[in-house]
Parts: sequence; structure tokens; C-alpha cells
Amino acid sequence: MTHNRFSVGPHWLPAAAQRPHMSPAWWRWVASRDSLTARLCTASTQPFKVRLLTQGISRPRRDEARALGLDPRARIWRREVMLMLGETPWVAARSVAPLASLHGARLQSLGTRSLGSWLFRQPGLERGPIEIIRAPAPSLVTAYGHAAPWGRRSILRLGRTSILVQEFFLDAMATDLALPSR
Repeated sequence: MTHNRFSVGPHWLPAAAQRPHMSPAWWRWVASRDSLTARLCTASTQPFKVRLLTQGISRPRRDEARALGLDPRARIWRREVMLMLGETPWVAARSVAPLASLHGARLQSLGTRSLGSWLFRQPGLERGPIEIIRAPAPSLVTAYGHAAPWGRRSILRLGRTSILVQEFFLDAMATDLALPSR
């Protein structure tokens, strides 16, 4: 089993349960159901880019296996990236999909293109409910030197392919957009 850089505990809650704890400015980002890539591209004058950290085959974390209804020993496709504005990482993202469901999907060839830029152009894309975690992923601080006040995840379905997309909004984004800490 490969090392997972994004270790998150089991404290994912439905979006509505986190709304009272979140400022309206954060809510507009974290609870949005549209393309995060498109939102990031319009949020800054700095150019948007993707820094690919890792991509490959591994096993899911327990919470990922539960969310996708998988056996924890199942093999998954995993991709971890930083979504950058200029040279500043704003969002750390981890996407996982059951390997068995990737027939015909072009996920492995994304390279430094964002998953969202491809997914949100696909007809028939469905997004499941958004779950939110407060102050997620302490390993982000040690692995990349970033902290994240909020994270979200949802399952995006395209035909038979289900992709669990997890996005962790970093402190640099909050600072650049003058968002409150919570």
C-alpha cells in the first residue's frame, strides 16, 4: 500500500451541518456545486495551473472506501494535486475512483490539466451531496507546509464511473481573498 499524503479523520458532515460554523464568504466556495476550477480561474488575475503531486494505483483510505461503497482492499486510481494561482497553492485536491469502473475514462491522461476542467464538460455528469470537514488534514501542514480551514468532498458520477473528489481550501487562498478564518 502506498503512503497517502492526505490523511483525514472521519469527521465529514453533510454541508448543511457545517453551515452555522462557516462565514457566508466561505460557504459560497465550499458549498458550491459548480466547477471549482472555473471559480478559481475567475478569482484572481494570477494564472491558474495544476501541480501534479502523485497519480497512480493504490488502496483507498477507510473513509474513501466507505464513501464509494468499496472493500478497503480494492484497488483505486488516485490523483493528488495542488490547484495554484500563480505560484501560490490555493487548494489541495485528492481524487479517487475504483479501478474497475475506469473503463473508457480518460483520467490517467490528465497530466497537469485539472480534473474539473474535463469533468464539467462531460454530458450527464452528476454530483452527489457535498460533505464538509472543518480544519482537515493535519498532514497537509507537515507534508506541504499548508493548513486548510475547510475541506469538502463529493462523488461525481459519469456513466458507470464514480470519482470521489476531495478538495482542501488552503490558508493562502483565505489570505489572498481576505476570507475570515472560519
